[in-house]
Amino acid sequence: MTHIAADQFDALRDDVFAASFFPQAPGGQGIGVEVELLAHDVDTNRPIPLRRERAGLLPAIRRIAARAGWSELVAYDGTARFDIPGRALISFEPGGQIEISMAPFENANDVVAATRSIVNALRRPLEDSGIMLRSLGIDPHNDARDIPMQLPVERYERMTEYFETIGPFGIRMMRQTAAIQISVDRGGDPARRWRLLNDLAPYLIAIFANSPIYAGRDTGHQSFRANCWRRLDVTRTGVAEESDDPAAAYTRFALDAHDMTLVDDLGEYRAFEHWLARGGGENRWPSHLTTLFPEVRPRGHFEVRSCDALPPKWYAAPIVFVVGLTYDARAAAEAAVLSAESRALLRVAGERGVHDADIARTARDLFQLALDGAARLGARFVSPALLETTKAFYTRYTAVGRSLADDALAELSPPSPTSVIRSPI
Repeated sequence: MTHIAADQFDALRDDVFAASFFPQAPGGQGIGVEVELLAHDVDTNRPIPLRRERAGLLPAIRRIAARAGWSELVAYDGTARFDIPGRALISFEPGGQIEISMAPFENANDVVAATRSIVNALRRPLEDSGIMLRSLGIDPHNDARDIPMQLPVERYERMTEYFETIGPFGIRMMRQTAAIQISVDRGGDPARRWRLLNDLAPYLIAIFANSPIYAGRDTGHQSFRANCWRRLDVTRTGVAEESDDPAAAYTRFALDAHDMTLVDDLGEYRAFEHWLARGGGENRWPSHLTTLFPEVRPRGHFEVRSCDALPPKWYAAPIVFVVGLTYDARAAAEAAVLSAESRALLRVAGERGVHDADIARTARDLFQLALDGAARLGARFVSPALLETTKAFYTRYTAVGRSLADDALAELSPPSPTSVIRSPI
């Protein structure tokens, strides 16, 4: 590979550092949350068409927005969004999944309450329209190849073309997955926090796994969503390598990732650096960064992307887990030791989850640290009620080596040996 000049690399690295790794002033403890929801026909379990004039998802949400006083916006790509002033933005994913992006909040209590209230404001009237909202990591009923693109915009069409050169996992991710993503401030020592959050990723996958079923069958994975991420493109996913200069390491990661927008004379996709070294691509660098999907993404803050979507009653659990280990210094220091060098666990975390004895043991210890850390943050940040909900999740699931995935599997009829998917699908 032809590499770009050192001064060009340094300039890119310095921009990444200034945007996402420059130390913040003490005291910042903001929390951001994004929740994604699958929208299915209550009778057929098929995804609801977004733009269908009658019984479409978009018209149904327009009716809710009109009653609630939400404003409809049009994004740069022409897609509709709904603004809930001062609280959230509702948008859509390529398969018609609903995405609720919460505004930053100053404590866990408010963000959990606000997120639940918005989801409930959608869920009840949509059910009256025959639309079921599902909080699962992946659509358990349909295959992505049977689901049309709901947002035919250039960005998603290019992504589809690119991912289809690799396999079926890219379109499954785009059209069928749902997550709860948690964002935290980078703090006064961003490098230390960045390392910790990346080390926690396998445990977050395992603890909050909720996608074992695909196309109606047991996939053999506690989180089939995590399996999709592992297999869709190794150049733009995974966890960050340990580095004393995370901004430089992330810049290198971004340069090595394939550019989705161009092919060479042989029709092959090349690393982004390939095009920069030939004098092009500078204007595409900002948009290229948005096509990277690591477990933790730097966006001025740190966005943790490892958790499958969960029912609203359990929103507190991953939020309290993350902030308890991030914002309490004692818990963060102990968690850094417990979770160090966990990169090799990504695959088994998605496949076996907390059924793996080693992952389960560390997951229990981390959860206890998180609960202790959250309690020390004080009731104004994490209320006793949120702590109790999180403890209930721990007691019901993590403490006994279970996850929400086990609940989903229990609802299946006992599968025959040949019905369990063990090979890539």
